[in-house]
Amino acid sequence: MRNYTTVLKIAPAFLLFAGTMLQAQATDTIKTANIEQVVLIGYGKQKKSDVTGSISSISSKDFNGGATSPAQLIQGKTPGVQITSNNGAPGAGSSIRVRGTSSLNGSNSPLIVIDGVPQDFTGVNGASDPLSLINPNDIETFDILKDASSTAIYGNRATNGVILITTKKGAAGKFKVNFSTLASVSTKMGTADVLSGDEFRDFVNSYAADSYQARLGTSNTNWQDLIYQAAWGTDNNIALSGGIKKLPYRLSLGYNEQNGIVKTNNFRRSSAGLNLNPKLFDNHLTVNVNLKGTFTDNRFVDGGVINNATYFDPTQEVYSGNSNFGGYYEWLLGSGFNANSNSNPVSLLNGIHDVSSVWRGLGNVQLDYKLHFLPDLHFNVNAGYDYTKSTGQKKVNGLYRAGFNDKGNVSQYTMEKKNKLLETYFNYTKTLSAINTAVDLTAGYAYQDFYTSIPGAETYKGTGETTIGKDFETNNTLLSFYGRAIFTVANKYILSASMRRDGSSRFYNGTLDNVWGNFPGVSAAWKINEESFLKDVSAISTLKLRAGWGKTGQQELGVGNNPNNYPAFAAYNLSAQGALYQFANDYYNMYRANIYNPNLTWETTTTENIGLDFGFVNNRITGSIDIFQKKTKDLLVDSPIAAGDLSNHNLLNVGNMENKGIEGSITVIPVKNENTTWEVSFNATHYKPEITNLLAQANESFLIPVGGISGGVGNTIQAQAVGHAPNSFLVYQQLYDTSGNAMSGVYADRNQDGVINANDMYFYKSTTPDAILGFNTKLSHKNWDFGLSARAVLGNYVYNNPAANSSLQSASTNDYLQNVYSSAVKYKFAVPQYYSDVFVEDASFFRLDNVNLGYNFGQFMGVGSNLRVYAMAQNVLVITDYTGIDPEVFNGIDNGYYQMPRVYSLGLNFQF
Repeated sequence: MRNYTTVLKIAPAFLLFAGTMLQAQATDTIKTANIEQVVLIGYGKQKKSDVTGSISSISSKDFNGGATSPAQLIQGKTPGVQITSNNGAPGAGSSIRVRGTSSLNGSNSPLIVIDGVPQDFTGVNGASDPLSLINPNDIETFDILKDASSTAIYGNRATNGVILITTKKGAAGKFKVNFSTLASVSTKMGTADVLSGDEFRDFVNSYAADSYQARLGTSNTNWQDLIYQAAWGTDNNIALSGGIKKLPYRLSLGYNEQNGIVKTNNFRRSSAGLNLNPKLFDNHLTVNVNLKGTFTDNRFVDGGVINNATYFDPTQEVYSGNSNFGGYYEWLLGSGFNANSNSNPVSLLNGIHDVSSVWRGLGNVQLDYKLHFLPDLHFNVNAGYDYTKSTGQKKVNGLYRAGFNDKGNVSQYTMEKKNKLLETYFNYTKTLSAINTAVDLTAGYAYQDFYTSIPGAETYKGTGETTIGKDFETNNTLLSFYGRAIFTVANKYILSASMRRDGSSRFYNGTLDNVWGNFPGVSAAWKINEESFLKDVSAISTLKLRAGWGKTGQQELGVGNNPNNYPAFAAYNLSAQGALYQFANDYYNMYRANIYNPNLTWETTTTENIGLDFGFVNNRITGSIDIFQKKTKDLLVDSPIAAGDLSNHNLLNVGNMENKGIEGSITVIPVKNENTTWEVSFNATHYKPEITNLLAQANESFLIPVGGISGGVGNTIQAQAVGHAPNSFLVYQQLYDTSGNAMSGVYADRNQDGVINANDMYFYKSTTPDAILGFNTKLSHKNWDFGLSARAVLGNYVYNNPAANSSLQSASTNDYLQNVYSSAVKYKFAVPQYYSDVFVEDASFFRLDNVNLGYNFGQFMGVGSNLRVYAMAQNVLVITDYTGIDPEVFNGIDNGYYQMPRVYSLGLNFQF
């Protein structure tokens, strides 16, 4: 790893420098109105200074610019939250982890709540990421609940944190128009480290048989350059806001179009949003109406294009000189193409047309009524509906290799989701002056239903054959009762306790035995700075000690976009096409039983958290530090079982896991005067998950293989085992000769039994990083502003699958030639060494995410008008020792990764 210790050494020096500057400026500090920040806590809100749990709040002024997905707005902004882009394709979205992982086969994603409507965890066919269906320009704030004392109010879905998203709203007053436009160009960061045409000729002539050498071409074709492009994009948004009498409103329209850096790949999103927020009956009734609609068009790149561009023989021309296979060069075997060989990547780009359209409507009406006869008591009703429909079609041209056997084919699919919500709760707030105590009581009920319908996909082949898949229809219902009490004594001591009782139809087995679960949480805070011995110390603005404990649940199961809603209930399905029953000359589908577990119940995670919030020098230095421990029991695990009539695996509650960590953040404002403001933020996170029990096994001799790789059939590179982090790599220990060169197929006999076999494999590293760091700075001077965001992830490892696939044999096998990584020349392994630990690489990195520079023209069209123009670069640079294209691979297995693009943008924001 390159010298990241320099980064860690600079941070304390900078803080010392900043503190000196703050002391020097103490007499020049500009006093501003102290507006107390309010954060959402789930079914209510609270002053930030009174929060007892671990909650991070990020508003629009802190967002990363140029985001196409909501998750990108907060990337690197807060400790304990790791956001990893799924890939570089437009609309691909991101994976979010709050304080690491807590489950093996359940979801590890946080619960997302948009304007009070909890989202489901499953995806949408035809959309890379459901969150990409929300326009990020409509979002005002993120409130991230991280510890169980905060999240327990959301019960069975809150183990992995809760992210509360609030969209922008109108305000009564003058009519305002906000318009923004952004134009961008995206380029690739790099290319896979494979051999050039000349290098490949030397390689084949040196190591392949004469018969393969004769197949070499004379060209120097860079296939990767042929599939990549400089891709343009645009993002345009307009918002109209104001108030008509007592009806504040905000209407927004947006259009985003982004072409991918891989040719033929693009994403288009049209969005509309309407927020109405009137107050009626002498302000006793507050109404919030939130309506959002999006329509997205996607054209996807075939999953094999990047891999084929990596491996296809660079000595061959793009075109063959004849009309076969659309005129593209392909490897032949006998009278047809070689089915084992790589496809011409340019042919794949042009021969496959894979598109989808997704409609989504999300709306809710929330009524908050302050009782006339008892104004301290509020009654809140929230009704919401989330509808999604997607359609898709994949056409494969019969003239090209991809569709040659079928003479072309067309596959069509649809999907429909209907999610309903009804919540009601009472909230009572009262300050009891006699005992100097404020009381905040909440009690409520929630109903949410998730419905998914996926009709069987239809495939039509040019041969005349038609196939229709099986229909899939399912729903899941959640019923909940919850309550919370918050007591604030003398504005110094705060105690919060909550309880949620959840019932999930997912655990219905014919009885109600495992349907219901209880999820309590309790926390307390001591505002030390309010004590008499510190109250007059002007240097201390904030000093608050927090502690919390809570239990949360996990019930999210499924594969891909299909939820598993009946894992505990005996059911039958039609048999697959390959398992038909013959009667005379006809074949029939039969009903067969699904595997199920009637004893299945919740995963439960208990979290303990202690934290300290601080602020010094009139809050010119602010921050927090948290120490936490999470213990998960009854892990939901797809476990091996004795082979029977139904299956050799099943979902069981058979494990425990622990996760300990520490996180902290600090924000410093070194300069703040009439013309100049400079703000610097730094955050850091460390956590260590470990499986402590699995199928009642006490040691690593029992393991569950996971992490499929390419090469061979059914090969995996990771495993779950006691004493190790989830998804740890399971490999052989490579041995080296006296010159330090890796020896082909020579591994350590770790158990010293004289035989090299699977018993000698060992756990070597994991995808869990040692540290996650975030750095952000903003500088404004008069009309100029500058911003920078950067991240570092240290100690994470990635398996370089393309490099492991490359060997002396790889170039010439199965009657065709394929390119290899430079590692094949370096190691000279005779055959692919998929399980050598040399291919588990240190993927630590430093990434400069965003740099922007803007100029504000001020009120150029009168009072209230404003124009800002800016230039921005995203994904500016990555420093790493990883030999693949990009070290930030979410699942830790790099196998033809669609790299993150570097993006250059010009934009303007106009307001009047």
